[in-house]
Amino acid sequence: MTLDTTPIFALLKEREKDWIALRREFHRQPELMYDVDRTATRIAALLESYGLEVQRNVGHHFGKGIVGILRGGKIGKTVLFRADMDALPIQERTGADYRSAVEGAMHACGHDAHMTMLLAAAYGLSRFRDRFAGTIKFVFQPAEEGAAVSPVDGILRSGGRDLVESGVADDASAAFAFHVWPELPAGWIGVHRGYAMAASTHFRIAFRGRSGHHGSPHLAADALLMAAHFAAEARAAVYAAVDPLEPFAFAFGTLRAGTVINAIAESGEAAGTYRAFEERTVLRVRSVLERCAAACAERFGGEYEASFRMGKALINDARGVEAVLRAGASAAGSERTVLLEKPSLAGEDFAYYLDKAPGAMVLIGVGNAEKGIVHPLHHPEFDLDESALVVGAKLFVQLVAEVGEGSIVGTEVDR
Repeated sequence: MTLDTTPIFALLKEREKDWIALRREFHRQPELMYDVDRTATRIAALLESYGLEVQRNVGHHFGKGIVGILRGGKIGKTVLFRADMDALPIQERTGADYRSAVEGAMHACGHDAHMTMLLAAAYGLSRFRDRFAGTIKFVFQPAEEGAAVSPVDGILRSGGRDLVESGVADDASAAFAFHVWPELPAGWIGVHRGYAMAASTHFRIAFRGRSGHHGSPHLAADALLMAAHFAAEARAAVYAAVDPLEPFAFAFGTLRAGTVINAIAESGEAAGTYRAFEERTVLRVRSVLERCAAACAERFGGEYEASFRMGKALINDARGVEAVLRAGASAAGSERTVLLEKPSLAGEDFAYYLDKAPGAMVLIGVGNAEKGIVHPLHHPEFDLDESALVVGAKLFVQLVAEVGEGSIVGTEVDR
């Protein structure tokens, strides 16, 4: 059964103002990490109103995912689409009418758009469910931007890892996710062959010392010095351990120690991320960081504790890429659907889904210099050209047609 996407495209365009309003609603009410109850409730209600079967509280560890299931007119394979729900702890500075109403939180990575595109596609496909074969799983996950300690086993997990380990992708024959991309003009679609995004590993090194009076430093163990020396030494040690010809990035994000000006700090902490494509490099850098932390703690008479959220490189499947290129030609035009040469050192936990099923992460252009939409992801003035919402929704729909025609489903993963 071949899905004619023309009437669905027309319906999506007809309701464009609704999708813009929905994106702005999400934008005004950002939620962080796993604290996405309001957003998840709204998504579940919309999916149910479209006539989908809805699974709430998905995820064995945190139970914050939402899955909408749409069954076609005939039995067939299952395609999984994923969107992320969480925002970032950034104070918005756009001044837009729809700016964040939550102090210190902002959708600075476009997840509001990802949710909207996928919901729009769910609406459009639900109106023509008798015309395609198989099942579509619309997965909305929390905590793409970071990880939290699982209450079940104490391991740091992102939302994607939680959902995948909970079986959400076990029956998928293909999987796709989108990410808005300000470096591409609005209306354009980009995709990488092979490596798309790096393994982004988060680390947090906590130091423990002994507090004391500044007049008696020999009776104390200064955790501030442990953290400060670690921050200075770890960067040099890490870059000395990595092949200079290999793509790699390392940076600290926070450095904290002490509580008052006239007492030696009892605790200190340094945290940050590093990004690489090769697993051996990811593991080597972890070892270097732990050795540096141990040396700094011992030098000043303290102890350390390290926690890591290990990253995973995102590698697009070759057949998934070809499906995207064909679908993009229908959704945006072949001249606006491009292969991207350089992978990004950004990280994405959609990598876990691609372990289960062939597919790809697709970049949706949202930049528009004429409108002043030029800021990068994670910037307090980040915004996007909302004409991209319909483009993304159309691409989701067209991928159903591509997958249904057997261009990727049932094949072996080829990377």
